[in-house]
Amino acid sequence: MSTLDDTRWTLVAGRQQAEFLYAVTTMGIYCRPGCPSPLPKRQNVRFFEAVDAAEAAGFRACKRCDPKGERAAIARAVVEDACACIEAEEAIPSLEKLAERSGYSRFHFLRMFRDHTGLTPRSFAEGVRARRLQAALVAGARVADAVAEAGYGSESRVYEDTGKLLGMTPGALRRGGAGETIRTALADSPFGRLLVGATASGVCFLGFAEPDDALLGDLRQRFPNARIVPDDAALTDTVRAVVAFMVEPRQALDLKLDLRGTAFQLRVWEALRSIPPGQTRTYAQLAEMVGNPRAIRAVARGCATNPVSLAVPCHRIIGSDGGLTGYRWGVPRKRTLLAREAGDLSA
Repeated sequence: MSTLDDTRWTLVAGRQQAEFLYAVTTMGIYCRPGCPSPLPKRQNVRFFEAVDAAEAAGFRACKRCDPKGERAAIARAVVEDACACIEAEEAIPSLEKLAERSGYSRFHFLRMFRDHTGLTPRSFAEGVRARRLQAALVAGARVADAVAEAGYGSESRVYEDTGKLLGMTPGALRRGGAGETIRTALADSPFGRLLVGATASGVCFLGFAEPDDALLGDLRQRFPNARIVPDDAALTDTVRAVVAFMVEPRQALDLKLDLRGTAFQLRVWEALRSIPPGQTRTYAQLAEMVGNPRAIRAVARGCATNPVSLAVPCHRIIGSDGGLTGYRWGVPRKRTLLAREAGDLSA
């Protein structure tokens, strides 16, 4: 019969992450499971619940896996400072300037920044500029003024990279839905009130589990200048399909969509739609699916800004430890959706 220590050793030997520590008596160090150091012999290993217990027994922290999190905390502070510097600068700071500010070599700083953000400093800075441009356009600024305020040298630079920066032309983003009509339908659903919004091109908003005013407010914030009109009759079939999916989400929710976002957001949403019902992916796996394995935080933001939940199934993304993590419409609803997709219709 296996013991708790046997189970823990299996995790250590498999380089799996877990909430305990192991110490190597011949080395005098303690590590996290998953440490990249050479695997010790089983007879030389002791297990501990926490750092204090390992250190009370005379062991010191491994420098490779950093079980106390001290190096990670320092690196996080360095990266946060660099991000704040980038946010504050009008122009993109050079890698040399950021590395000098951090006190580390260019190589070491670049590796820390990538490890914590999934991006290079320049890519992060380009994202900051794109967000500034997007915010200014949505607020109604003239395109020329928004381009200058965001730190771009010329409008031609923006129009050349429109897809990469905004996912649409600056003019279309500035209009905020002006000249468009969004038909809406409100209905009861298994998860509370449901709002569906659709343009002539397809469903552009799908939200639930909040009061009607809050759902409509979210839609208006996304399309501040659009004409929003109730049209329950035109959206009857769409509402029926969404409610049926909530009850029994065993098949994909196949709706005609009108998705608007940055090029990166669109890639994230398309990758989410490729995850079959009944399956899940971690944020790291989703980052690999969009072709940028280090962009874990960026794909998490992409999930959080998903305007058509269920049709773009961000509920199928879980934490690396299997935890459900956050969900815009509540973790209990996420748990229910996943359970029903897995075949438990009693959930």
